[in-house]
Amino acid sequence: MSNKKVAMVGTPCQILAATKVNRYTDYTGGSPIDVKIGLFCMENFSYSYLERFLKENDIELYEVKEFRIEKGYFIAYLIDGNIFKIPIAETEPFTRKNCHVCTDYTSDVSDIAVGSVGTGKNHSTVIVRTEKGKEIIDNCIKNGSIEAKPLDEKGEKLLRNIANKKIKRNTKIINKREAVARPVLSKRAVNEEEFVDECSICQFNNLQDDVISVGSCVLCGACEYVCPIDAIKINHRKPVITKDCEEDCHACYFACPRTFVSEEIYPKDIDEKPLGEYIELLDVKADSIIGQDGGVVSAILINLLENNVVDEVSIVAEDKDAPWRPVSYLTSRVQDVVSAAGTKYSTVPIGFKSLNSKKQ
Repeated sequence: MSNKKVAMVGTPCQILAATKVNRYTDYTGGSPIDVKIGLFCMENFSYSYLERFLKENDIELYEVKEFRIEKGYFIAYLIDGNIFKIPIAETEPFTRKNCHVCTDYTSDVSDIAVGSVGTGKNHSTVIVRTEKGKEIIDNCIKNGSIEAKPLDEKGEKLLRNIANKKIKRNTKIINKREAVARPVLSKRAVNEEEFVDECSICQFNNLQDDVISVGSCVLCGACEYVCPIDAIKINHRKPVITKDCEEDCHACYFACPRTFVSEEIYPKDIDEKPLGEYIELLDVKADSIIGQDGGVVSAILINLLENNVVDEVSIVAEDKDAPWRPVSYLTSRVQDVVSAAGTKYSTVPIGFKSLNSKKQ
């Protein structure tokens, strides 16, 4: 494993996977992810179904400059200056149903969580969760990378309401799935000892039965990343195995965010705290970068690189051969971070796909 330190930006499931990979290094081999920046996430979208939906509305993906979710609307800004806008409720045809077993809206196990809910235009809500996260944000404020003030009561109330909405909606879906014997293991409370015992008897065939086949896989890419013999592959659809598992290897089952999650990571009462545990809630703006969330994520990543807190950061860019199919990679170049600012609403194994090419 390289000694490099990496900052990962990801959705709640991806951040949870990164947490599990590094907590259970004896089984997974660990990762260089040292800073976890989580994104607010209600659900993610299928690339193929999104493409189909847009075509039905006479729009090709290559015509889209940027997607945003703002004030209850899904918005596509087109290169020709036109705007395609629909209520969030109408995104159901291209929403990934696998996302409906998640109740984490604000990336509860990140160092810093960022989203556009609760603040004004070109601002972001930032949830500082760890001392590491606080040090990073304080440094960004000190050097002028961002401006910050406490999140006001109105913004906090809106954020809590939306987080609670996800918890309530998806808890109902989870209960329905469980009622027809489709297990949602990540929502079953187990202590650390039980977690290790369960995962220590499971391999990819169990992952296939318990997560992939029952529609719980979120394509985070953790299983592919931790496989010591590169037997697991993900090609935009679902993980598949290309050869027999290594004997007594349980890496993929430990790493997956949709297998069991220890109470040491997600406490029993986690869903009673819609914003999770945190140190402070902030209203933040980054003047130098324009993006969905006020450019705040990009500003933080640039600050991490310029101050040598990490060696590389994971970013998402467009696939040149398939417009708006996002691809991820690691970079140490500030210009790459600036160029990648903006939002790609489509499933991709964000951090882990980029880490895979650098495994040593």
